Amino acid sequence: MSTNPDILDNPRARILEAAEVRFRQYGYNKTTMNEIANDCQMSAANLYRYFESKLDIGAAMAQGCFIDKEQLLEEVVNRTDLSATKRLEEFVLTLLRYTHGQCYDQPRINELVDSIIQERPALVQRKIAGERALLEQILTAGKSTGEFDIKNIGTTTEAVHTSLVKFSVPLFMGMYPLDEFERIAKNVVALLVNGLKK
Repeated sequence: MSTNPDILDNPRARILEAAEVRFRQYGYNKTTMNEIANDCQMSAANLYRYFESKLDIGAAMAQGCFIDKEQLLEEVVNRTDLSATKRLEEFVLTLLRYTHGQCYDQPRINELVDSIIQERPALVQRKIAGERALLEQILTAGKSTGEFDIKNIGTTTEAVHTSLVKFSVPLFMGMYPLDEFERIAKNVVALLVNGLKK
């Protein structure tokens, strides 16, 4: 258990931390609410006061990750000292680095990812919408400066975001070490930028 006083004084944070350790070590499917409660040194009845189900715990964990990642991406979007081309590259690399850091060598976390996709699709759709909204800002900036020749921002954003799936889905993170993934990502961005230019 954590010795961080902020977590110790926050039962929800303690539960989420304990659940994450369990999910990563034993997998989401094999973890029980009783085990999480024991790890938090609380009764199962007390645990249910904060979360109605294991899925609710998993969804809260996922939402926290989505928020953290979106904040990092927003920082990139707001880098007005960078060209739109450079912001697009940094956006993709930030997306990759965050996901890779969370999931590389952590195959059991995919059980949680699968459950969230199947049971809480609205949460995943909100995550996708948030990423696309930020990506659209970069493409719009590139269009306004003349870096990109884009006829339809909406459809272009959708297409570009779809091409980045390999760099943002946990399932793919075990395929390469980070440096190899970054090399591939930069090549993909270069291809995208070539297509976006006049």
